[in-house]
Amino acid sequence: MTDIGDMDLEDLVSSWEEIRDEYDYWAPDGEHDGTVLDCAARLAAAPGAADAYVWVLGLTLLASYTNRSGVGSRAEAEAALRAADAAQRAASCDHDTHPYETHAGYGDDEELPDLLLRIPDETAEWYEDHSRAAWSCPRNVAGFARIALDILRPGEVEDVPPRLSLEDREDVRTLQALLELYPEPGTDVAEEIASQGSRLHDAEPAERPGRLHVVRAVSWHAVSGMIQDRSVLRGLIGAVEKVLPDFADATCDHDGHPKLSGHSTDAAELGIVLSSPSGRRVYEHKRDHYGGGAPLDQMVCPAFMAEVARETLTGLRAGYDKIFGPRDTSHLDAEYLRPDGRLDIEKVTERLRNVSWNERHADELGLWAARRYDRLERLEEDGGQIDRLRERTVLLLTARQAMTISYPAPPYAVARDVLAALRRTAAAPRPERCAHTGAHPPLDAGEFRTGLPHFYAPEEFPPTDDGHSVESWTCARFAGQVADACVAALEGLYEEDGAQDEAEQ
Repeated sequence: MTDIGDMDLEDLVSSWEEIRDEYDYWAPDGEHDGTVLDCAARLAAAPGAADAYVWVLGLTLLASYTNRSGVGSRAEAEAALRAADAAQRAASCDHDTHPYETHAGYGDDEELPDLLLRIPDETAEWYEDHSRAAWSCPRNVAGFARIALDILRPGEVEDVPPRLSLEDREDVRTLQALLELYPEPGTDVAEEIASQGSRLHDAEPAERPGRLHVVRAVSWHAVSGMIQDRSVLRGLIGAVEKVLPDFADATCDHDGHPKLSGHSTDAAELGIVLSSPSGRRVYEHKRDHYGGGAPLDQMVCPAFMAEVARETLTGLRAGYDKIFGPRDTSHLDAEYLRPDGRLDIEKVTERLRNVSWNERHADELGLWAARRYDRLERLEEDGGQIDRLRERTVLLLTARQAMTISYPAPPYAVARDVLAALRRTAAAPRPERCAHTGAHPPLDAGEFRTGLPHFYAPEEFPPTDDGHSVESWTCARFAGQVADACVAALEGLYEEDGAQDEAEQ
C-alpha cells in the first residue's frame, strides 16, 4: 500500500473511481461533493508540490461528477486546478513529450485509477509508453490540470487534446443504446427521437450540419414502424424542411463528398460530434475515426448538406406515407383470388404461418382481408344473396392472424382500417351459448391454419384430424371472440386522429 499524507492511496483512488463510474446513477449529494472538496483542498494547499499529480489526476477522474455537483465544489475544484497549472506549467524538464498531449478522451480516463497506484510504486510493473517520471513531471501535471478544466469548462482551455463535452457524450450514449434497440432505463424513445428534430429546427447555423446528420441517423428508426406517434415524424420532416433552404442553392469546388456510414449508431455519433465547437475540434483530431479521413469542410459542406437533407426528407416523407397514409389494396385481388373469384386458400394459409419471411406480407394481407370481409358483411346486411359465410370466416381469421405476424407493429393506416372493419363484429350481438357441440378452432400459435383449406373448400382439400365442425368455424360467438382479440391488440397502438386522417385523404 502507498500512503499520501494521512490517506491510503488505494482507498482514495477506489472512491474516486466509484464516483467516476457511477456519477450518472445518482444526483449530486453532500458526501460525494465532500470527496471533491477534499481533493481540491489538498491540491490548493500545495499546488506546486511533488505529489500534486495525485490530486490533479483525482480531480480529472471526478470532473464528470463535478459538472453536476454543487456550485461550491465546482468552484473550489476549478480554483485548485488553475493554481496547479500556474504553479507547475513553467517547470523545465528533459522529456520530449508528456502523456497529457495524447490523452484524448474519456476512454483514456479509464486507465488513470490503475496509473495512480503504479506511479509511486517502483516495484509495480510498468508498461506505459511514458516513464513514471514523465507522468509525475510538473509540465504533465499542469497539462492534466488543463484537461480537468476542459472537462469542467469545455472550449475554454487551450493546449490539450479536444474531447466531447459531458452532455454530448451522454447524448451519444443515449442515442446509440436507443438505435441498437436497447434504450437506457427511463428513455422515452419517441420523445428522444422527436428532440433531435427540435434541435435541428432551433440550431444555430454552425450547428445545423451536425444536427442534420443526427436527424439522418434517427430517421431510419423513425420510419421503421417502431415510432407510433405521427407527430414525431411530422416534427422531423418539418425540421428538415426548415433548414433545407439554407443549403439548397449552395455550390462548392470539392471533387467529391464523403461516403456516409449506413449504420445509424455511427451516423448519430458523427452528427453529435459535428454539432459543437469542441466536437468539431475532436473531429479534426480524429477524422479517420469519424469521417473516413474527410476534411471537416467537406463533411459540413453546404452543397453536401443539401444532398443529405433531400435524401433524408425523401425517406421521412415516404416512411410517413407508408405508416400513416392511405393504403390501396385493390392490386391484391390478383394475388389472393383465383380466376374464378374464389380465395387462393393455399397461398393465404401459407402466408399466415408465423415465420419471419411472412412479415413482409402481413400488413397488406391483413388489410386486404379486413376490407374484403367488411364489404361482404355489408352485402349480407343489405339483403344481398351472396352466400359467403365460409369466405368471411377465412377473411376474419386472416385479418387477425396477419396483425399478429406484423412486425414491429401494423402501420397506423393498416391498424385503423382493420379496426374499423372488425369493431362491427366485436360489437355485434352474439348468442349466450353456441349452437354447435365441440370446441372452436384454436387461435394460438396459428394452429387453425391446418384446418382452413378443408373448411373453405371441402371439395378440394381432404379433412384433417382436428375434428372441428363447419358450425364451430362459422359460430357467431367464435367470430366475436376473434374480432375481440384483434381489436384488443390494435386499440391504443396509435393515438387516433380523425381530423388528420381526413386532411391526408
